[in-house]
Amino acid sequence: MKLSTKGRYGLRAVVDLALNSESEAVSLSSVAERQSISISYLEQLIAKLKKAGIVNSIRGAQGGYVLAKSADQISVGDILRALEGDLNPVDCAEIMGGDTTCSSSDLCVTKYVWKRISDSINSAVDEILLSELVKESKAVHGNSCSENDKKKETKTACGKQI
Repeated sequence: MKLSTKGRYGLRAVVDLALNSESEAVSLSSVAERQSISISYLEQLIAKLKKAGIVNSIRGAQGGYVLAKSADQISVGDILRALEGDLNPVDCAEIMGGDTTCSSSDLCVTKYVWKRISDSINSAVDEILLSELVKESKAVHGNSCSENDKKKETKTACGKQI
């Protein structure tokens, strides 16, 4: 399975929001600049994240975006599924469940492989919390951002690459 830019860029954007929205809402233009993501593409990603209840928008002069929940209540799986849809490695009726049927299901032995891969992927991304990525980023880049770092117009979060 290969994640698209939606998942990769979206996860970076949410980590950036988590790092930079602790005291105030963050503008999309600042996230786009720090993460080298086009503003129009970022708007599309944020719309999906907002619809999924991961981010909230705040209107007004000091408006922007913030996390809808605390970082320890948002998993990487929540973010990736909001952006990518399901994380199944293949389209298989056994994995997808629901009303989906497959004429070869009774004779198919590879469905067990796809199911185990799907379960492993989903378990892995659901166990990683956004708060862990924030903590890791702070450990790698220093514990906090200085006001000077926040004002820098660089392609990094708090003057540092995520």
